[in-house]
Amino acid sequence: MSKRIDIQEETDLEQAEASEIGVETPTRGPDGKVAVEPEPEASAADGDLNKKLEEAERQAKDNYERLLRVSADFENYKKRTAREMQDLVKYANEKILKEMLTVVDNLERAIESASNHYDTNDPLIQGVHLTLSETLKILERHQVKPVVSLGEPFDPSFHQAMMQEEVQDQPPNTVVKELQKGYLIHDRLLRPALVAVSKTGGPVKQENS
Repeated sequence: MSKRIDIQEETDLEQAEASEIGVETPTRGPDGKVAVEPEPEASAADGDLNKKLEEAERQAKDNYERLLRVSADFENYKKRTAREMQDLVKYANEKILKEMLTVVDNLERAIESASNHYDTNDPLIQGVHLTLSETLKILERHQVKPVVSLGEPFDPSFHQAMMQEEVQDQPPNTVVKELQKGYLIHDRLLRPALVAVSKTGGPVKQENS
């Protein structure tokens, strides 16, 4: 009994001293030990707050991934547009240059026909040669060049077969005659070459060593 009274007096003394200096004293139990107050349980509001936080984080992540996809699509769009603009400038004169090839064909036929009746030094033939030469220079300045066909393997990307001929000195599917020249503009086919292709291809002639 005396011990309990002493503890109570000690507690009262501590509270009086703490009150004087403005400090809150811990609560003691009947045995004199400091009583530990239980922590308040998390309320339903805290649970709702955590759910909202998780939802906000998920939404932020989705928005970030969506932004990355949109940015990548936009970069691809810019690159594609740039390529299309380059091609537009690069091949802007394709149509008129293709029409000029008809002029080249006619000039070459005129020279070939006139050469059978006139001397190659005839002023008329020389004039046609000069016209053809200037026309080819114009085409060359616009990156138009002929397709190499004779003696080459048939390639449907550049050649259009018009006939087949039996030959003994060429392998099969080789261009043996060029009926109309083909042309490229830059790296694109402007007009395919009209050709004759070897049909059976007998044994190829071997040169004497």
